[in-house]
Amino acid sequence: MSILYILIPLAVLLAGAFVIAFLWAVRRGQFDDLATPAVRMLGDDEPIDLKKDNPASKPEAPGATTPQQAPGADNHQ
Repeated sequence: MSILYILIPLAVLLAGAFVIAFLWAVRRGQFDDLATPAVRMLGDDEPIDLKKDNPASKPEAPGATTPQQAPGADNHQ
């Protein structure tokens, strides 16, 4: 019976902590938009244009070196 003197105040404190955490989350806007995150994954991604703004798809200038072909490095494969 004496354990109730510990468990009841502990349960009240724990419940109070959860209420405070919930109110903090509501005030910070955690529950403002519940629909968009669930639907966001269903939307199509923008198509990837490999030729636009991609340095890897641009032709190399004559005499240009790439990181794999550093001057003076042995490129034996």
